[in-house]
Amino acid sequence: MTTFDEILEEAGNFGRCQKRVFALMCLVSFPLAGVYVGIVFQGFTPEHWCRDPVVKELQKGCGWSLQESRGLTSPLVNGSTGVPVHSTCERYDLDWNATGLTCDLNQEVDVGGVLLTACKDGWEYDYGGRESFVTEFDLVCADAWLVDMFQAMLNVGFLVGSIVIGYLADKYGRKTSFLVSNLWNGILGILVAVSPNYVAMLIFRTLYGFGTKGGWMAGYIMMTEIVGVEYRRTVGVLYQMFFSVGLLFLPLLAYFIHDWRWLQVVITAPYFLFLSYYWWIPESPRWLLSQNKSSEAVKITEDIARENRRVLSKNIQTLRDDNAETSSTSFMDLIRTPKMRKHTFILMFNWFTSAVVYQGLIMRVGITGGNVYVDFLISALVEFPAAFLILFTIERIGRRLPFATANIVAGASCFVTAFIPESMFWFKTTVACVGRLGITMAFEMVVFVNTELYPTFVRNLGVSVCSTLCDIGGIVAPFLLYRLAVIWIELPLIIFGVIAFVAGGLVLLLPETKGVPLPETINDIEFPDRPKNTEDTQESQQMKNLLPSDLTNNKEPTMV
Repeated sequence: MTTFDEILEEAGNFGRCQKRVFALMCLVSFPLAGVYVGIVFQGFTPEHWCRDPVVKELQKGCGWSLQESRGLTSPLVNGSTGVPVHSTCERYDLDWNATGLTCDLNQEVDVGGVLLTACKDGWEYDYGGRESFVTEFDLVCADAWLVDMFQAMLNVGFLVGSIVIGYLADKYGRKTSFLVSNLWNGILGILVAVSPNYVAMLIFRTLYGFGTKGGWMAGYIMMTEIVGVEYRRTVGVLYQMFFSVGLLFLPLLAYFIHDWRWLQVVITAPYFLFLSYYWWIPESPRWLLSQNKSSEAVKITEDIARENRRVLSKNIQTLRDDNAETSSTSFMDLIRTPKMRKHTFILMFNWFTSAVVYQGLIMRVGITGGNVYVDFLISALVEFPAAFLILFTIERIGRRLPFATANIVAGASCFVTAFIPESMFWFKTTVACVGRLGITMAFEMVVFVNTELYPTFVRNLGVSVCSTLCDIGGIVAPFLLYRLAVIWIELPLIIFGVIAFVAGGLVLLLPETKGVPLPETINDIEFPDRPKNTEDTQESQQMKNLLPSDLTNNKEPTMV
């Protein structure tokens, strides 16, 4: 019997066919960036204050600017930094018609002792022609938390969709799941753009998230399954790097497209184009073999070899599934023994930390008060060195030290940035960018470190379970950022710094996996120094102490 990996060596581990598929699949990361952090522009909250119908009429008649009318009607309150600022959520409870107010801005109106009241007639926005769903649905003041829900519910969709589409990809195929999810994304993305109200937008946004991440993951799996083992890590890292390329395009699109609905349409449009991949990408031969569709797998493998201009010399007709002999698994396999349990909880916390800090730092760009387009572009640019630093260090230094350092650097940068005064703008921006670089490295590294710390038979389950904390972190991130920033705009950075430091420290408790063969069984995790195929009585007794007796004999799967 011939395994697929053996045939793939002859067909070409990363030949012309795989390079073509890789290039096409990398394009899928572009719109995902807009979906993931588009809230920075689509949910932008501009300067705002209470609308007063009388003052509004005077503004039009007298030719006042927005700031002039605001200075007249908006009371001063203490801001989060202690400096008096104009209120955004209260106004004078005053009938301006009774004050004899004229067009003369030098006229003094006695507001001493006048009570303040909440905004009764909506808000004025100084948005310079930019229309966000915040300004359209008045999601400010008491309703500001509804902006957080826009991002949180997307991550709820990510969480459910990655599980469901992952299951469908295993049952119905990588290609089918990828194409169906892209059709789903196109339809739901347009529905988000035409939502008549906030509730409809939130429902469609959740369903939109259901398809986007799941489809992206199906593409990732399909791509890595048709390349040789030695190329999988590089392909995976570069696939994620193209998400950063998408981040570069997002501020450019938002700069020219001022309406959030049209920006949503442009972000969604590529998903319809991806439907053309039906004619350009193959189904995964590995999946076909796992479904006993050997003839289809043979045909696709021969097509790959032909495009790579290679000749298959082995008996391809005896091709078999090299993942066929597997054992049933459960969540308990991840936490039953001491080292497995330690790995699981540390990896879960690191997935959570990466999502919270990464999303938090990106969304923070929209509330710092600078030029959101320039700030976003600069912070996106610093992500590119992350992929190259990973590829440069992991085979020279290892996994553990760069992974831990990336988290610790991100945490330290968040701490330092919080206490740098605004007058030192470029220094503050530089330190913040270093933090963004660090957390980007950590986010990209947790993916493959996760795969190297679990035995073959629970590897997919382990990655799936741990990565759910990424989506939970994404649900928490907007509330953590926007609500704490109301108290003090730098407070979220302190929280980000704490959890990133903790995550980096925990990584140091993990074993180094550089140059270590992928573990096959729980024994390989619990007793890594034990020679394989040794029937040592003492070690057998040790495993009996770790695992129930009815489980120690049925977890010996074939190496993938």
